[in-house]
Amino acid sequence: MSTKPACLVVDDETDLSELIVMTLERMGVSADSADNLDDAKYMLKKRDYGLCLTDMRLPDGNGLDLVRHINQHYAGLPVAVITAFGSADNAVSALKAGAFDYLTKPISLQQLRPLVESALKLSQNEPIKRNVTLIGQSALIKQINSTIEKLARNQAPVLIQGDTGTGKALVAKLIHDNSARQDKAFVIAHCNAIAENLIEEVLFGNQTKDGLFQQANGGTLLIDEVADLPLATQIKVLRVIQEKKVWRVGSTNEEPIDVRIISSSQRNLTQMMDQGRLRQDLYYRLNVVELNMPTLREIAEDIPLFIQHFLERQCKSSGCALLPLDSAARKLLLEYSFPGNVKELENILERAVALCENGIIKPEDLALPKNVKSHEMPIDANGLALPDFLENIEKTAIINALEKTGHNKTAAAKLLGVSFRTLRYRLSKLGLSKDNDE
Repeated sequence: MSTKPACLVVDDETDLSELIVMTLERMGVSADSADNLDDAKYMLKKRDYGLCLTDMRLPDGNGLDLVRHINQHYAGLPVAVITAFGSADNAVSALKAGAFDYLTKPISLQQLRPLVESALKLSQNEPIKRNVTLIGQSALIKQINSTIEKLARNQAPVLIQGDTGTGKALVAKLIHDNSARQDKAFVIAHCNAIAENLIEEVLFGNQTKDGLFQQANGGTLLIDEVADLPLATQIKVLRVIQEKKVWRVGSTNEEPIDVRIISSSQRNLTQMMDQGRLRQDLYYRLNVVELNMPTLREIAEDIPLFIQHFLERQCKSSGCALLPLDSAARKLLLEYSFPGNVKELENILERAVALCENGIIKPEDLALPKNVKSHEMPIDANGLALPDFLENIEKTAIINALEKTGHNKTAAAKLLGVSFRTLRYRLSKLGLSKDNDE
């Protein structure tokens, strides 16, 4: 009895169906074909498949009908939809309906092979190694962990939104680490830290150097603060996502690319679309699934767990015994508003471990900002538009960090939880570089 994985191909175009079946057979995959929705449903009852490929248009229905049918009756069976060239809306609709991925006609082996390999890895009996989930027992954290598990089982683009320090990049990494792509690269494009004149070479590469898309081939690319991309670059990113091909700067040759796209932002992207700073077509292509990260105060019941985790990790890294918090220090942390969220808590405890001298962490070791005391902290936007309001907050946070570190940019960057390069870029963009030159 054959142990080859099996695929069901559903398409009423005989030539295309036969070509896909032949290609799958050469890949070592047993393939059956059906030319309509009813026959496909019948064949699904008769055989266990590891993957289903269906055309969007069928004589007796729609490919999305088959996607929904499989998700309802054959949970765990990846189904990919074949769409016509340029049918971006169909691809998005398929992913929103629960499709694992999509293929665009004309189908190439470079497109088909990685999709089949990823899908079969998910559906095979040997489970993918599941990695660490988010720490926490609150309802919101449990819901996010559940969503991560679901998103790891498909290729749909994900938009993660949330305030600074809420763990957007961590969640993106967890989606990658729990997916069939876990043994490939996870790459981050920090759009707000790349000079505008270099952004396209950084993303797409040039004649001599790979860009971030090439580096992430087979894996996952996190596009952080996507709205900071110049509009001309946004068009090119959209094209790469839609066509699954990349063009290096200075070249007319296309390269097939297999990348899972996750994007993140702390801004109101709907408002940025209205302001003309973010292309609507790119936004809807990235926002197939939206995941919103809570502030630390929204999951306040998890703060003791975060404290314990960060203290254990930092003390282990420092080679010292676990340092406890005295009651006053613990009270201060539990009442603090954490405008920088989980990342700020991590930085505070890292600093406290470094400053602690008596074997127990005291309030002075925490060095909390004196002007931020309780989680009731009111913020008055003074009628500013959201981007300006957020910019003022960012300026204040950077200035405070520089003052606390004696204008040492390396130390300030660490305190803020960003790289030195990112801090230097933000100083320049916010008009603070002249006032803070060392």
